[in-house]
Amino acid sequence: MPSGLRITSEMDVKLRPRQRPVPDVLVISAAAAADLSRTYYHPAEVRLAVEIVSDESAVRDRERKPQLYAAAGMPCFWRIENADGSPGTYAFDLDPATAGYVLTGIFHGRIKVSRPFPADIDLRLPRRRQ
Repeated sequence: MPSGLRITSEMDVKLRPRQRPVPDVLVISAAAAADLSRTYYHPAEVRLAVEIVSDESAVRDRERKPQLYAAAGMPCFWRIENADGSPGTYAFDLDPATAGYVLTGIFHGRIKVSRPFPADIDLRLPRRRQ
């Protein structure tokens, strides 16, 4: 990860006065992360929002939250879902022409992307020793 970014989890992103969704994982600016007194981040400080879909959150994570994040100008969004017992990741980039997200890749086992920064992440769980 580039030195100017940090990873955090379950922190509010203030989109409007009474609208503060909480992504499961966030990649934010290091400057925003340095202020430990904060209770939320601004969309401009977020480089990537990640939602991990569960049965209870499916509609929010697939439909509502991506629309909110895109409208707020958050440049990248990943949605992680259970794909037959292993994580499947859908990566989206913000399209400035439509102000919506466009799918840039579907990954199983390993994520390889160039945005919001170059990343190669192995999602496979280690095999248990028997």
